[in-house]
Amino acid sequence: MGRHAITWLCAGSLLLLSCLATGIQAQETAARHIPWQKVPIAVQLMVGEEQLVHFAGAVSVGVPKSLDSSLRTQTVNGTVYWRAAAPFATTRVAIRELDSGRMVLIDLEASFAPNDNAPIRITLDTPAIGEDGVTTPTGPVQYDYVQMTRFAAQQLYAPARLVSALSGVVRVPLQQDAVSLVRGGAVEARPLIAWRAGSHYVTAVKLTNRSTEPQVLDPRALRGQWLSATFQHARLLPAGDEADTTVVYLVSAQPFAASVLP
Repeated sequence: MGRHAITWLCAGSLLLLSCLATGIQAQETAARHIPWQKVPIAVQLMVGEEQLVHFAGAVSVGVPKSLDSSLRTQTVNGTVYWRAAAPFATTRVAIRELDSGRMVLIDLEASFAPNDNAPIRITLDTPAIGEDGVTTPTGPVQYDYVQMTRFAAQQLYAPARLVSALSGVVRVPLQQDAVSLVRGGAVEARPLIAWRAGSHYVTAVKLTNRSTEPQVLDPRALRGQWLSATFQHARLLPAGDEADTTVVYLVSAQPFAASVLP
């Protein structure tokens, strides 16, 4: 009797797991897949209903101030959660992938009209289609030093609406401790952020004048193995001045830690 009971419980558990799996699969299938093709994506919200928008990685959302009182926005692990508290007209929202810096534009609108609020999955990578009609993944893109430097500078200084995305550029881990990058000891160097594109890396490093004298920056004074070095400003004013700090963009064939000399 006990053995039959155990068998029944196991069968019941398998049936339950099967049902759950079927439900999860159905829920995933119900998600609307929309590829980003450089055309703003229209998303309709029903007031009071939550809308989920999935991305491949973590994102930041630039919501206009005009929507502060009528829209709740939350982001968790690459998913944006939107809930409208009141109707609003079509408003453009910019979303940026944190790793790659690529942008997606969404035309958001909210009303009381019922609509399909199934989760939306937005994909940014478009596979290449060969002459035989077979879809094949695209390989890594290699950018020149100027493109990589411009990309890094935009990430730090340009408004979100002006940031240009570069396909295949990914953010890489970086220790942000001060390093002895500039010879002479008068200028402190502290890595800020780094990216990789193909076989090259670009690192933005903050430079701060610690002396009472102005400093003229010279790429030849940098320790390390660099393919290119570009200063945001070529001259630093004495310590304490608002212009005592700048950024240098370093392109290298290896990660920053392996390229800078001890």
